[in-house]
Amino acid sequence: IRVAGTNVNHSIVQTNNNDYYLKRDFEKNYSSHGCIYACEVANVFSPSDNITIYGHNMNDGSMFAALTKYSDKKFWETHRYITFDTLMEHHTYEVIAVFTTTASKGQGFNYHPFIDADSPEEFDEYIADCKIRALYDTGVTATYGDKLITLSTCEYSQKNGRFAVVAKRIS
Repeated sequence: IRVAGTNVNHSIVQTNNNDYYLKRDFEKNYSSHGCIYACEVANVFSPSDNITIYGHNMNDGSMFAALTKYSDKKFWETHRYITFDTLMEHHTYEVIAVFTTTASKGQGFNYHPFIDADSPEEFDEYIADCKIRALYDTGVTATYGDKLITLSTCEYSQKNGRFAVVAKRIS
């Protein structure tokens, strides 16, 4: 995963246990930085309608800390595109929404479970939920059939806060 002009340039891992790489590096050794990892049930090769990719927001500016710069629309204007490569393909994604929420149980926008839409209406509802919470209007949207990535990191203005960047595949 890469965001040009930032230090977001990481290999992504995936396992059947999302917590495994929370405190492990690429070689599976303990690391407070953990790894950037894809949601355990998303299919990065088919791909799923949405792949949530997680990474720590480290105080030293590493991992996914640079994502919080998307809170400024001027940053988005010069960093609209994200590159996400698999072992077999290269894709470019365009950011459609940036939002904050809380991951506290029963509160906030629970964006994590959205992986594959059962219908166009379910897909549209997810996009509408992202757009209504967006920090600003990008003028970019997605429609059923588009493939998405949601980059997720911690956000510290609220208890158990999360910062999310949603982008759609354009190539």
